[in-house]
Amino acid sequence: MPVALRYAARSNVGLGSKSRNEDSAYAGPELLVLCDGMGGHAAGDVASSLVVGELVHLDGESHGADDLLDVLEQALEEANNRLADVMEVYPDSDGMGTTCIAMVRTGTKLAVANIGDSRAYLLRGGRLTQITKDHSFVQKLLDEGRITKEESRHHPQRSLVTRVFTGRPEDAPDLSMRELRQGDRIMLCSDGLTDYVAEETVGELLAQTGLTPGQVADQLIQIALRGATRDNVTVIVADAVHAGAGTTKPQVVGAASQRRGTQVLGHLTPAEKAAALHREAHGVPALGAGEPVLAEEGPRSPVLRWLRRLAIAASVLVVLGAAGWWAWAWSQDQYYVGEQAGVVTIFRGVSQDLGPLSLSEPEEETDVRTAALPTYYQDQVRRTLTADDRAGADTIVAELRALAEAGCTPLVILPDGTTTTEVPEGAVAITVDPDSLTAVPTQGPDTITTTSTATVFPTLGVPLGVPLDAGVGLGGTGATDAATGSATGTARPTGDDATPTVRVVYPESCP
Repeated sequence: MPVALRYAARSNVGLGSKSRNEDSAYAGPELLVLCDGMGGHAAGDVASSLVVGELVHLDGESHGADDLLDVLEQALEEANNRLADVMEVYPDSDGMGTTCIAMVRTGTKLAVANIGDSRAYLLRGGRLTQITKDHSFVQKLLDEGRITKEESRHHPQRSLVTRVFTGRPEDAPDLSMRELRQGDRIMLCSDGLTDYVAEETVGELLAQTGLTPGQVADQLIQIALRGATRDNVTVIVADAVHAGAGTTKPQVVGAASQRRGTQVLGHLTPAEKAAALHREAHGVPALGAGEPVLAEEGPRSPVLRWLRRLAIAASVLVVLGAAGWWAWAWSQDQYYVGEQAGVVTIFRGVSQDLGPLSLSEPEEETDVRTAALPTYYQDQVRRTLTADDRAGADTIVAELRALAEAGCTPLVILPDGTTTTEVPEGAVAITVDPDSLTAVPTQGPDTITTTSTATVFPTLGVPLGVPLDAGVGLGGTGATDAATGSATGTARPTGDDATPTVRVVYPESCP
């Protein structure tokens, strides 16, 4: 059976400290919208009126039941995008947000969208049902069974919402379709009503079917005020009646009505309604309206703007400080082994600098001199050796100490058979397996001498003083036979391009 809507919208600033109404509501033959601008956000009144203004075009447009929900969802997405556009152009409005309940009707079908903690109720057959679900911290506690419904009514965080329109892409409402029947009564309200008036009392008032929607709406506002509501309170009451008995004049209340109380938008086309509400959402007087702009409707205080910016800057500094402290604390649990003043040293921290700030400091100087280590390990220490912890650093030092105590100074055999302990600059060094040699040299303070009893190296093939290049291609004027001392092999390159080649022999105890 065809139905129509008989409706009324009411709003009041409440008894709190708010000097302006941040709620906005619109009631029309095919559209009901209620938005609660966030009191804790900048320009909440602008946010609520802007979203209402962006949805007005849905009233009076023809939509099929099949695409009704898609149309509503698209319109809400565009309204949310509009919030983002306004905040980008007007920095003073940055951070504004709003809840929203929107219902679009075609025939007996009703598309419902809801985001935030404003509520919608359906009274059918004397039974009151909440047909929206709050997006709030308290609702989450209820869903998890951590508090009871009775406790939720007085919870100190009951006004903390978890999802509203803020201009971000992820702000998405809940969507559903419902069937309207004659005799149904619908109520949309902001939390200025439900936070201060018990649901049972609301149900009793809505159940007075002998009263018109306007009379019920007035009673709901009055009982919220008697309950000392500290918030703006806004309600829309709509009855589903037979076709031809519905209300035809749209009503706008709250911030969307230029903050002047209830305004009736006569017989305007949808485009004219949208244009009028668009002007109201931006604080622009209607054409021909010579009213001055109230002081409370003027630009926001620059002092408040700077305070907000300082608060944001302070928050950023706190986050950066916490991150820096964590990084520093982490670095102080790291260890590595390096060199300081020629001594192997354990460092605490990481072997890097952050500008002028050093991220490490010496923890312990050991008794191991870097010069006592094999050349390879000297380089490793100077480049630093990372440890997992302090115990790991101690293990590395113990291994280095063992290398130093093993006397791992190499024997360098020059092409002419003489020996030294360092590879000459520009020479090519080849490590030789000591097992392939037969003579036994021992290391003196500055030179290597030959002895048959020393145990530092295995036997060398020839006595010292004789070129040791036979069979290994070291070059030279010729190799010397081990038995006769006569030259053998090939000639060594001579001239400026000749590169001397030396053999390096390490003691058996070296790694």
